[in-house]
Amino acid sequence: MPKKGLTMRQIRELMRLKFGDEKLSDRAIALRLGVARSTVQDYIARISAADLRWPLADDNTDAVLNERLFGRPSTQTGLRRRVEPDWATMVREMKRQSVNLQILWDEYRQIHPEGYGYSRFCELYREYERRLSPTMRQSHVAGDKVFVDYSGKKIDIIDPATGEVMLAELFVAVLGASSYTYAEATWSQKLPDWIGAHVRMFAHFGKVTRLVVPDNLKSGVHRPAFYDPEINQTYGRMAEHYGVGVLPARPYKPRDKAKVEAGVRIAQTYILGRLRHVTFFSLAECNQAIVEAMEHINGRIMRRLGVSRRDLFVDVELPAMGPLPATPYEYAEWKRARVHQDYHVEIEGFFYSAPHNLIREEVEARLTTNGVELFHGGQRVAVHVRLYGNGGRHVTHDDHMPSHHRFYSGWSEERFRRNATAIGPNAEALVIAVMASRKHPEQGFRSCLGILKRLRGVDRDRAEAACARAVEIGALSSKSLGSILDNNLDRKPTGRVSAAADLPLFHANIRGSGYYH
Repeated sequence: MPKKGLTMRQIRELMRLKFGDEKLSDRAIALRLGVARSTVQDYIARISAADLRWPLADDNTDAVLNERLFGRPSTQTGLRRRVEPDWATMVREMKRQSVNLQILWDEYRQIHPEGYGYSRFCELYREYERRLSPTMRQSHVAGDKVFVDYSGKKIDIIDPATGEVMLAELFVAVLGASSYTYAEATWSQKLPDWIGAHVRMFAHFGKVTRLVVPDNLKSGVHRPAFYDPEINQTYGRMAEHYGVGVLPARPYKPRDKAKVEAGVRIAQTYILGRLRHVTFFSLAECNQAIVEAMEHINGRIMRRLGVSRRDLFVDVELPAMGPLPATPYEYAEWKRARVHQDYHVEIEGFFYSAPHNLIREEVEARLTTNGVELFHGGQRVAVHVRLYGNGGRHVTHDDHMPSHHRFYSGWSEERFRRNATAIGPNAEALVIAVMASRKHPEQGFRSCLGILKRLRGVDRDRAEAACARAVEIGALSSKSLGSILDNNLDRKPTGRVSAAADLPLFHANIRGSGYYH
């Protein structure tokens, strides 16, 4: 037999041309079918040996014809001669941990000793598997992976106050073994919404998988790569909290995310398609409708397997998943900062103290809604209440300060006063006023440094006038002093003479009213 056989359609055409009305020669048939004459002769010999006559009887189906010509059993289940297992049950069992085809075949032969041999059993199993959808054909162990992604299409939500149409994103998660699907609407794909969707997803499952497989969304993956993808730090911390690994889908490898992409298509059909005529006026209202749609998706019987996604989830997937932690993950952002000479780190315009022995060291800051934690070398070194608004901009723990408020690297109250005196008495008065306005003088060192830097290259008389104006109006920052100089406010009359003798009394031991509040 030639390496590449004829199709059943070609075999029937060969018989018609040879034994029908035309009765063509072997060479003419070969030209008509586009094959070698030896191939035609081989098939004619097989047809004669099988005692086939033209025209063929109606019961000579392709399967029957195949078996008579080549002696191979039919691929159709109804014509197989041995007892077959329930292949849908076999597929479901293969999703359980530590189950393989050898185990299933052993169990099958215990019940049917005259059943198929192992190799034929595997062949028939793979054949059935190929008839499933592409995502069902992938081997996913129960409790192993959950695939997560955002749908490319959005949901319209109307603001009831303004009538403005806002667009919400659709987050979709699909469990690997059961195809159980979770979905929700979020306002954006940004990190807080991305993390929050994962937290709610795990709460919905009631357990966690071993791995999370995201697409290369920027909120989750900083740098996609084949071998060493770089995970967003906050996303990584969330994964650590739940004890799961993050395995991003490889770029340009569509099979890596076929499961979630199929889930996205299903979610779009059942959510976006079925709810397209429903008007939503809030995100909560939209998510309630999505919950109902998901109940329908997960409750439907899958035709090939004969069970629903929920059945597979409860019977197969859930027992293999890991436990949830005692508390849900609290969203937090991570930032890197360096401890300045005043033993504070600056985070979003506010200053939080760190142990003074970490001056010039880099620390990691964990920002939650209510707090700020500082970490050095993986160890937490400081905890603060998070600051907001226009109130105090410093928060300092006494045990973070060096003894007697001594300062490192030559920074001291006397040094800043001495440098300001070199400019003039008004500059000195401004520096003293800045330090007196802080609970601890060291908290004003950075502002004093900025003021002295801003006065570099400025004419002495003008610098003195600007400092006097700053003290008069209470502009105790380098930014305010710069505004006075940039807008020439130092050259405008103030209604009084600015002289050092006229200025309020400032002293290192005078803290001001703010010290006691």
